[in-house]
Amino acid sequence: MGGTVPKQFLALGGLPLLVHALRVLEASSAIHGVILAVPQTEREYCLDQVVVPHGFKKVSKIVAGGEHRQDSVRHALAEVDRETEIVLVHDAVRPFLTERMVREVIEQAAKHGAAIVAIPVRDTVKQVGADGAIERTVDRRHLWLAQTPQAFRRDWLEEAHRKAKLEAIQATDDAHLVELLGRRVALVEGSGENIKVTRPEDMIIAEAILAARSKRET
Repeated sequence: MGGTVPKQFLALGGLPLLVHALRVLEASSAIHGVILAVPQTEREYCLDQVVVPHGFKKVSKIVAGGEHRQDSVRHALAEVDRETEIVLVHDAVRPFLTERMVREVIEQAAKHGAAIVAIPVRDTVKQVGADGAIERTVDRRHLWLAQTPQAFRRDWLEEAHRKAKLEAIQATDDAHLVELLGRRVALVEGSGENIKVTRPEDMIIAEAILAARSKRET
């Protein structure tokens, strides 16, 4: 976002983005524990300014993240209890997940071994060449945009991350790593509101979504 504050701690409606996501996980009966991966320098801040004041009892550990998102997931995964069967992975900068998404993606992962939240592509998709010219229009009927939360059998996800580290594979989401094992991943339809806040204009959209949700709840 161009500033010095990590994106997950940016204020949305007066609260850090991370708080909005954690409230949903805290309230879900399908979630039994939460492990946060944050920059090493922000671990104490996260505990003192997010976890403790907001009473997040399910947060059991705050671990140091890595250079890449994939590294952060791997660090958190190493701290998961060995008795855990299904692991849920969520981006802290997606503040608008819902209890329905959490429940359904866990149910599908328990049934199929892996599942993600995603939405169908609605815009026309163009494939562009190195010269900047359109090469073809892509058939969008079977294209979906991956979101989080994503849920996996713990042993599948661990194997996927071991393979990725060994073979120096970098992926943009955990489902891709599991797919590389030859595993099938189920889809749960998400929501256009479940945006990822990565650019300044995303915060404007997020504030509008938050305001709209507040109106619906009154």
